Amino acid sequence: MDYRILPPDGFLEARLQLPLSKSMSNRALIINALTPGASPMEEVAVCDDTDAMRRALANQDASEINIGAAGTTMRFLTAYFASKEGSDLILDGSERMRHRPIKVLVEALRSLGADIEYAGEEGFPPLRIRGHRLKGGELTLDSSVSSQYISALLMIAPTMADGLKLTFTGETVSRPYILMTLKMMEDAGIESDYFDDVVTINPQIYRPYDFKIEGDWSAAAAWYEISAISSGAVTIDNLARKSCQGDRKLADIFGHLGVTTEWEGEDGGTDLVPSPDQDARLRVDFSDTPDLAQYVIVTCVMLGIPFHFTGLSTLAIKETDRVGALTTELANIGIFLQPEGRDVVAWEGQRRPIDSLPVFDTYDDHRMAMCLAPISIFLPGIIIRNAEVVAKSYPGFWDELRAAGFTLLDGDAPLPDPVDE
Repeated sequence: MDYRILPPDGFLEARLQLPLSKSMSNRALIINALTPGASPMEEVAVCDDTDAMRRALANQDASEINIGAAGTTMRFLTAYFASKEGSDLILDGSERMRHRPIKVLVEALRSLGADIEYAGEEGFPPLRIRGHRLKGGELTLDSSVSSQYISALLMIAPTMADGLKLTFTGETVSRPYILMTLKMMEDAGIESDYFDDVVTINPQIYRPYDFKIEGDWSAAAAWYEISAISSGAVTIDNLARKSCQGDRKLADIFGHLGVTTEWEGEDGGTDLVPSPDQDARLRVDFSDTPDLAQYVIVTCVMLGIPFHFTGLSTLAIKETDRVGALTTELANIGIFLQPEGRDVVAWEGQRRPIDSLPVFDTYDDHRMAMCLAPISIFLPGIIIRNAEVVAKSYPGFWDELRAAGFTLLDGDAPLPDPVDE
């Protein structure tokens, strides 16, 4: 479905609850599946990614499991099924998933004793996995590719006969996600040692733990963007102030873009309060928080704030090449980003006039849809194609926009006539 989006009339005010964190949910589901005697989890995120994980874990005896476009699910399940005695299945995904590399993880698992074959193109899903208890041991891994590979290995490490000593090389990306994994493993009774780019985990047994999944800080990014662009007031009821999510950095970044974060006590809401204080230029390293980059880029160009952003290399292997996709789509509104290789993108304020309302493609990427939608505040009537992609992480996003006063029309609908004052 395509949506034509119109902004609220007058001052924007919104109060909402975010979806639960899919990052925490998928980790909790894997840890729970590895825990003897654990009860099924009930309170997890409701979105395509966690639905794919739950379906897979509920049908572990199937000969083939298709997880669609869920990248985290593919990586975590590859490790899980490789370590599960008796597993014998094909793990597959969408056409885009068949072009997302997984060789680094497969080779790492093979070195630890896994029996995995490529059922299609070398280095990519689908995978033929025959599971058994892995020997484990010592492994050196390039950690500049994806923290999801590392988290996948860490969660199965306690089940390995010799445990795991994992040494990182290169610049570790998304380190907060690794720390989240280790913290959740600790909650479930697993001791680990992480020092000087080496993680050591001895053979242990998980114990049942009732995980409390937080509201998703990544999903909050769209609302920080909306608050910054509209100068509107937004209250979010379920963000954790002391969160294990790395995207908690969102509050700090948007403090430079005119949004102050205020807390209504530990159990109260989180207020996004507009502020006139904005940096004249912004420099951010997104190595730890790459999922925030699209929202910050769009916010900056709409506010006219030049920027230089680094730490973006992993965005090329997400649902789409996110920097490339955003460069293409922002050109439709006269904005010309300057990517420098895969790691850097800059903007010096270059723009040209446009003569028509843009129609934005989303590239089967939920974050493209959510970061582009707020442009309607400046350009009422923009069209977002394939708007249903938000179901991957935030199925209620469009309903929340409506509740905040936005109007969503069918993509073929004409612009409404202006109202005479």
